Amino acid sequence: MVMEAQRSGRYVRQPTGYSAFVPNPLPPRPSLEIDAEMQTLLSSADRALGRLDGSIQTLPNPDRFVFMYVRKEAVLSSQIEGTQSSLNDLLQVEASVLDPEHPQDVGEVLNYVGAMNHGLARLTELPLSIRLIREIHEKLLGGVRGQEKNPGELRRSQNWIGPAGCTLRDATFVPPPPSAVMETLGELELFMHSRDSLPILIKIGLVHAQFETIHPFLDGNGRVGRLLITFLLCQEGVLTQPVLYLSHYFKRYRLEYYDLLQRTRDLGDWESWIKFFLRGVAEVSREATRTARAIVELRERHRLLVTREMGRAAANGLIVLERLFQRPIITVNEMALALNVSYAAANQIVQRLAVAGILEEITGQRRNRVYRYTPYIDLFTERGAISRDDQDATTLW
Repeated sequence: MVMEAQRSGRYVRQPTGYSAFVPNPLPPRPSLEIDAEMQTLLSSADRALGRLDGSIQTLPNPDRFVFMYVRKEAVLSSQIEGTQSSLNDLLQVEASVLDPEHPQDVGEVLNYVGAMNHGLARLTELPLSIRLIREIHEKLLGGVRGQEKNPGELRRSQNWIGPAGCTLRDATFVPPPPSAVMETLGELELFMHSRDSLPILIKIGLVHAQFETIHPFLDGNGRVGRLLITFLLCQEGVLTQPVLYLSHYFKRYRLEYYDLLQRTRDLGDWESWIKFFLRGVAEVSREATRTARAIVELRERHRLLVTREMGRAAANGLIVLERLFQRPIITVNEMALALNVSYAAANQIVQRLAVAGILEEITGQRRNRVYRYTPYIDLFTERGAISRDDQDATTLW
C-alpha cells in the first residue's frame, strides 16, 4: 500500500504560529492502489447498488416512497452533529402536531430535508458545483443553530476540529487557512467533473473525504459532505432515486470514520479510507434494499386487509392507505378533505383502519386526534431494522 506523509497535502505554518493542512488536488499521487481487496469491495458495492436501484423500481410509485428515505437520512445525519430529534419528531412537526415535548433542534432536521430537496431539484438545471454547494449550505443553516455562521458563504476565518473547548494549538485537525479555501474547493470541483478512468464509487469516496478536509464553511460541513455523496450518485446516474444514505454507517462506525479521514491527511492512506467507504456503500445498499422489499410486502398485505375487511368503504380505505406512504401521520380532517367526504365519514374510515392495526392513535386525546402509520414508519427505524434482520436470520437458518 502506498503511504506517504505528503501524499494528500502538507501542514503549513501560519503567521500566528499554528499549522493548517493544505490538501493536494485529487486524484492522489502516487495513484490509488486498487488491490485485490479493493476490487472485491468495489464489485460488492456495485452489485448491492444495482440490486437497490432495481428494488426501488419495483415500488408502485418510487417518488412517493423516497419521502421516507430522505427523512431517515435527515434525522441520522443531523444526529451525528448532536441533534436529539427522532424520525417521529420530524414527521409529527411536518404534520403540524403541536407537542411541547418535541426537541428544539427539529428545525435543523427540517432544514436538512429542505436542503436535500433543493439540491436534487437544482441538479436537473446545473451540475454539482461550488455555487450549488453554497446554495445547499444556505438552506441547511438558515434560521437554525449556526445561522450566525454565514449560511451560504465560504469561511473567511480559521476553523478547527477537536474536543469541545479545544483551541487551534491543541486541535485534532486544522483545515486549510481561509486564503486557500476557494482554490482548494475549485480544484475539487474540477476533479468532480473530470473525465478519468476512476470507478465512480471510488471517485465519490475521494470527493467526500476531500470536502471534509477542506471544511469550507464555519458550520455544517459534515452534513453538506454527506449530502454530496447522494447528489453525486444521482448526478452520475448510479441511482435513479436518492435512496442511499451513508449517515447510518458513519454514525455506527463514527470513531473509525474520523480516524480514517485523518489518516488520509497525516499518512496519505487513501486506500484504507476507500475500502471503508466501499464497505459502507455495500452495507447500506443491502439495508435499503431490504427496506424496499419490506415496503412492497407491507403494501400488498395491507391492501388485501383493507379490501377484505372494509366492504363498501374499501375504495376510500385504499386511497387513505396510499396517502399514508407519503404522509404517515394524519388527522381525520385531512382525510375528509382528501376524500371529499364529511368528517363523520372520514372518521369512520380512520377508525376502521385503526381497528385493523394499520393506524395507531398517538395523542391519547378524545378530540383533535392524530393517527400514525406505525408499521410503515417502523421499517425506517432501528426497531424495524432489527426485526427484519431477525427475519432474515430465521429464513437463512
